[in-house]
Amino acid sequence: MEKFSAFRDPGTGIQPFLLPVAPSDNGPFATLLLPVRGIVLILRTVMIFAIFLLYCGLRYGLCTLLVLIPPLRHSLSRLSTRLMARLALYISGFIWIQEEIITKKRGKLHEIPWRPRAGDIIVSNWSSWVDVLWMAYRFDPIFVMPVLEEPKLPAVNPDSSPISYRPGRSRGSGVPSPSSLQTTTSRSTVKGFCEMSLFSMIWATGRTPDRLSFNSISQLKELRQSAERPVVVFPECTTSNGRGLLRFVDVFEGVRVPAKQLEVFIMCIRYDPPTPQRPSPSHPIASPSLNPLPHLFTLLSSLSPQPMSIRMLPPSESPSSDLFLASEVGVDPTVDSLSEVCAVLMARIGKMKRVRFGWEDKVAFLDFYWRRRK
Repeated sequence: MEKFSAFRDPGTGIQPFLLPVAPSDNGPFATLLLPVRGIVLILRTVMIFAIFLLYCGLRYGLCTLLVLIPPLRHSLSRLSTRLMARLALYISGFIWIQEEIITKKRGKLHEIPWRPRAGDIIVSNWSSWVDVLWMAYRFDPIFVMPVLEEPKLPAVNPDSSPISYRPGRSRGSGVPSPSSLQTTTSRSTVKGFCEMSLFSMIWATGRTPDRLSFNSISQLKELRQSAERPVVVFPECTTSNGRGLLRFVDVFEGVRVPAKQLEVFIMCIRYDPPTPQRPSPSHPIASPSLNPLPHLFTLLSSLSPQPMSIRMLPPSESPSSDLFLASEVGVDPTVDSLSEVCAVLMARIGKMKRVRFGWEDKVAFLDFYWRRRK
């Protein structure tokens, strides 16, 4: 959309904040399927609601009663989270989820299993609440969110002319320069991290860190040392539409590469572009109320399965491996070399392009977006 062209990355042409929209299908067949979609939506909604109630009963009811038996309590909590998350994904249309280890080595892959342990760091991109559900099913991890300083936003004039290309010359009617609409802001400093529950992470999907409330702030090292499960970090700090990687926040500032003091597992989640029969699972903009239920209802009404691809970096090629060479990645020394290395490797295994926009730019985008919607 041209009115949002100020938020289009000039290097790649990617607009990372708008929801991908499928071509409209107003044919007679699509009209005939509307009642079927409505019935499917009602049935799936009832099943999702039943899963939610069962999960709350097990996780916050039965597990609370077993507080005096920690091993049984932890096992039941982990089993209920993984089972209910997979059922929710299945009902939402994610019947088959492809997991693949992407390596630069040729030949048959002989690798250590991709099994993060307690205190290990999982670094991933973030484009939907579906990502959070899949991680809950696969690893039952601890989610942490960086607590950041308030960004200094540039002024974006909603009445500004969009950037467009017009060949030839025209006196007195030149195209506004991209520099007049640039919105890239400086990086925000990480003050600490806050542990988030599964429902808090799902609710935070589409929002920016400045819109979240944090109860307590700790350092990542402290959270890792006390963690009984793997720790998931989303360096983008907000969701994109999955078309490109947002600029990473310096979440590992001060950690050298190779990072021998911690274990880092890098992965990338990809979704196929939407079609008239299949909406996009990406959720870059939070719903005004009951987030992300409106987007969930959209997925539940779909009659086509949702493809989902998980691409993982082998542990031997991770920046925490003793065999890792930073020179092979071609990263210049920065304040946070580990975050930069993770971004390069994630873009490589996910075959995604990196954009220069970060979560600070999304704050400006959302302000501009909602003012346009009024």
